[in-house]
Amino acid sequence: MSELEEFADALLDQISVEIGEEQDIAKLTARIDEDADFDVKFDSPEQISATISPILRQKVADFTGLQVSPDVKIEFPGLEDLKKIKGRKVFAADDARGFVDRLFAALAKHDKWAIVNVIKEDHAKFLVYSTYAKAYISKISTTYGDYLDSTIYVNNFVLSNYPKIILYKQGQPYNLHYESVKSGYIGALKMTILEEFVHSIQRNLYEENKKAVIKVNTLNEELAKIILGLDDLTATKLSEYLRLPPVPDEFPVAKRANLFFTLNPDNFIVNVLGPDVMTFSKVEVDPTISKMVPQLLDIYQRWLGPIQKHHAAFSTMEGMAEFCVQKILGDDSDFAQYLTTFMGTDLSSYQVRKHMGKDLTDAVFGRLGKDTFEFLIKNPPTTRELKDLQLYLKKIPG
Repeated sequence: MSELEEFADALLDQISVEIGEEQDIAKLTARIDEDADFDVKFDSPEQISATISPILRQKVADFTGLQVSPDVKIEFPGLEDLKKIKGRKVFAADDARGFVDRLFAALAKHDKWAIVNVIKEDHAKFLVYSTYAKAYISKISTTYGDYLDSTIYVNNFVLSNYPKIILYKQGQPYNLHYESVKSGYIGALKMTILEEFVHSIQRNLYEENKKAVIKVNTLNEELAKIILGLDDLTATKLSEYLRLPPVPDEFPVAKRANLFFTLNPDNFIVNVLGPDVMTFSKVEVDPTISKMVPQLLDIYQRWLGPIQKHHAAFSTMEGMAEFCVQKILGDDSDFAQYLTTFMGTDLSSYQVRKHMGKDLTDAVFGRLGKDTFEFLIKNPPTTRELKDLQLYLKKIPG
């Protein structure tokens, strides 16, 4: 087996649990559909969304003071298409855009040879963007919706199957629990569409985040090319110094891949320095490592700015959406039933979950009310301000 085939197999193996889970859902759903005793039916996500989305649009406008654009539409892609959409949510420079789309398309089909062909195109890009594959595709079964380019993509595979599976597992008589499961299902869709409507109004934060992530990925590509270009002696010495598992010489790309995944700043700096790195203005590198990879410190230093902007913008986007969901749906019986039936929790437990972006939104809301959202969108926080909310609150006039 060639080295690139090994890479493709390893990547597919990393998402094998998710692939197996998808297959289990599909098989169980098919069995339920064939069971004559299961005599209840749920409306499709598309049918329910058509009813609730106009109401949710208005609720977002009333609560935030910002209108959801009439151009925002809702689509219900199948599982394979949803995985390709996940690839489009990986922000990359123009010269990497096609590569990322082809990689995710190959993964969506679980096509080993298509993955091999993509790897052949550019080893450095593969090292960088394969890290997104597991992170994004592994969340398919827990992600109900995504927002991208004026479109909300609802996870039709999960949301059309989960209600049947939950009810089926509760056992007969199915009519006994039907209404509560149906209510929870509607609550899941309310939460999903509301959350993505909020994301749709976050335009400045979205652009701030996108630019920062593109810069981070560009720097990671730069590092990958440097690591791949190391001579054999340096690659071996560095691997030994970092105490990485030995890799046979006949797998030169694999040896350097291990080095890249170890020295990648998203891994190396955060794991060594901890989450407080998000407030640092400079970093240091072990002199021994720096001697073998002289460019490393410069890349790490240039990485700090964009990674901090990404962290701050993304945390604010997610926290704002969660805050809006909790406030707007706080007394919604369907949402409460969703938490109970689908999540096994309750509103009180859900609301106390810690989230830096939500805490920031809450603090500003106490001062500005519905003007909070426009203010946050126009004035993204720094990572220091996320950690110390009083610093951000000083920005508020008056």
